[in-house]
Amino acid sequence: MTRVFNTAHANRVDQHYTLPPLSRLPADVENLVHDSFYFVLHAPRQTGKTTSVLALAEKLRTDGRYAVGFCTVDEGRTARTEAEGVEAVVMALQLASDQLPIADRPPMEPPEARAVARVRLYRFLKAWAQACTRPVVLFIDEIDGLQDDGLVSVLSQLRKGYAERPTAFPHSVCIFGMRDVRDYKVASGGSERLGTSSPFNIKRESVTLATFSRNDIAALYAQHTAETGQAFTDAAVDRVVDLTGGQPLLVNALAHDVVGKQAWRGPVDVLQIDAAKERIILQWGTHFDSLMARLNEDRVRNVLEPMLAGVLRPVDIEDLRYCRDMGLVDASQPPQVANAIYREVIARKLTSGAQAYMPMPARSWRHPDGRLDIAGLRAALVEFWCEHAEPFVSAEHYTEVAPHLVVMAFLQRVVNGGGLVDREYAAGRGRMDILVRWPVADEHGHVELYGKHFERHLFELKVWYHDKPDPLPKALEQVAEYVQRVPCASVSVLVFDRRKATLRKKWAARSRELGQVGVVEGAPVWGWRV
Repeated sequence: MTRVFNTAHANRVDQHYTLPPLSRLPADVENLVHDSFYFVLHAPRQTGKTTSVLALAEKLRTDGRYAVGFCTVDEGRTARTEAEGVEAVVMALQLASDQLPIADRPPMEPPEARAVARVRLYRFLKAWAQACTRPVVLFIDEIDGLQDDGLVSVLSQLRKGYAERPTAFPHSVCIFGMRDVRDYKVASGGSERLGTSSPFNIKRESVTLATFSRNDIAALYAQHTAETGQAFTDAAVDRVVDLTGGQPLLVNALAHDVVGKQAWRGPVDVLQIDAAKERIILQWGTHFDSLMARLNEDRVRNVLEPMLAGVLRPVDIEDLRYCRDMGLVDASQPPQVANAIYREVIARKLTSGAQAYMPMPARSWRHPDGRLDIAGLRAALVEFWCEHAEPFVSAEHYTEVAPHLVVMAFLQRVVNGGGLVDREYAAGRGRMDILVRWPVADEHGHVELYGKHFERHLFELKVWYHDKPDPLPKALEQVAEYVQRVPCASVSVLVFDRRKATLRKKWAARSRELGQVGVVEGAPVWGWRV
């Protein structure tokens, strides 16, 4: 049976195309076990942690020196008390022990053990280590699902027994999830600032998984080619790198959509990858749901809002770490949204509410020759803004970029189904670029949404802050650079005037059409200040 690209839970090598799992772990992670460390493996969701750790656990079992247990404490997510959190971990470990020979399993818990949650796990692990014929090594997944007192209690009990290893407590414990080692170090009773003792006092800042490199993606796709004969072009692989930033789930999801859902049988090229990108965004899987649920959290907004606005602004380092742990932003300087698909999903999620309630003229935006009626679209945008935009802007939680989000919602609503909207934003760029790609007929008169023939219309969004110069001249320089790189049929520069004097004016009095303010690479530039 032909293997498939996996988009759910851990890989099985006989069922899924899989890179060598152990190769994705840091080179010395096995030595952390041999050297009796308690350590954390952390990475965003669905990046291959479970697959890699299962492979490591199996290698250690084969080695024969240890009694190795692997468990998931996902049920701990519903625990609301310390006792429930400890119960979830103990029950998961008991089930994990079924993987072991009888001589290596923990003794039966006495009935009275459940009565004292604060030492129950400590006593359970102590009894297990003392009874076991070999040093106990444990891998505990999803521990970051535990809440508050339950998490603190579990980590504190691991710390309590840490000095008694290996004869009276597990030799090595790896806990893994999304959180960085620092969170566990503090929660277990150690101080990050003072460097005090903690079982999670490992040799490095954190043990983590890298995203896929281009070579990794090419090697993964080559497994499919070897089994089916269907090739991915170099351009397609490059496009996957651009869209995913190497995020493993997205790399697999794009390929799965093309060869599975689209049932494409020819060589896979950029057109098929772009179509897959739109499809997986529209399908909005649970991976996106779990990430997008975080957008209204203040610590996430504090990090993402400057990126959307294109400004450089210091953010709280704990907020930044949290967003990195979620996989929303990368480790670059300055930090950016992790990949192009997440940039698009974040923008669509933040504009979805406005888009759903936005009034829209009942008309076609396509000229008789098939091209986009850009003048009509601009006129409709100005009319909408003057008459209806104020309550939409006021309702946005991301107040600094509320005008950007409303404009994006309008454009997405206008072109939805007829064209495509691409967004570029990043901290330090000083702008947001929205590119409308409108398909036009090919030499045979066919119009394809994901075809090679389309016209581009650029909308550049700038903010005029108080005590700052008019950003329009800078905007003209920036769009000239953009159009040299990406030829466009038209350019629109929208300047959101956020100066104090302007904000005191009535809404309708703020809007001013500037008309044509320049020409870049043959494309007329239309200006509007609001």
